[in-house]
Amino acid sequence: MDLGIADKCALVLGGGGGLGGAIAEALAGEGAKVVVADIDLDAAEQTAKSITSKGGEAFSIKWDISDLSMIDRNVSLIESRFGNVAILINNTGGPPPTLVSGQAPEQWSKFFQSMVLSVIALTDRVLPGMKAAGWGRVITSTSSGVVAPIPNLGLSNALRSTLVGWSKTLAKEVGGAGITANIVLPGRIATPRITFLDEQKAKREGRTVEDVAAESTATIPVGRYGRPKEYGDTVAFLASDRASFITGSIIRIDGGMIASI
Repeated sequence: MDLGIADKCALVLGGGGGLGGAIAEALAGEGAKVVVADIDLDAAEQTAKSITSKGGEAFSIKWDISDLSMIDRNVSLIESRFGNVAILINNTGGPPPTLVSGQAPEQWSKFFQSMVLSVIALTDRVLPGMKAAGWGRVITSTSSGVVAPIPNLGLSNALRSTLVGWSKTLAKEVGGAGITANIVLPGRIATPRITFLDEQKAKREGRTVEDVAAESTATIPVGRYGRPKEYGDTVAFLASDRASFITGSIIRIDGGMIASI
């Protein structure tokens, strides 16, 4: 299937590994020119090198998404090399595990800027180019906690839910310009982030990581953690021409795990 995104510029936040790296690889595999952005430049360079070694086009860029002053400078650099951003993958890091109550206002403010305001500001920066082209994709990776809050991930549940309302509203505002906006939710995908969360839970409960992982696996109908490539391939389809009638949606990539309807 030709996804119709060859030569389009795709900006992938958090592309140095995990879900972001898998998304970058999937988009490059469909011919997109990929900008791999990450706070860890070495990790971003590894993803970019993997793409170029397979004949794709990519370059890496160091990006601390919590620093809003970097947005215009970095996007201008991207535009000078690959043209206007046609596909934006908003994929930010998450906060540490916490209760939702008793958190200092400064903690809320810090992660609101890095997880929410950064996404909104970056999207606003690239939207004019998408509108001028009459085509664009804004895909935001959040967490299953936005539909089924996850215990001890209070900051994440609350802040990422803000992005759901934003994306749905954005979809209505820009749909007539040929731009779609969607949310993707990972279930238990085998990434370093999930390993970290399993380790933290095991430590809190005095259990082994293997026991925690087995317990989690038992809640997944397909009987395993997801593969990063499966997540990346789904996002690549949502970024495609073939998905032009899918917007304002929340797509679960979870093996059937999320219990809510």
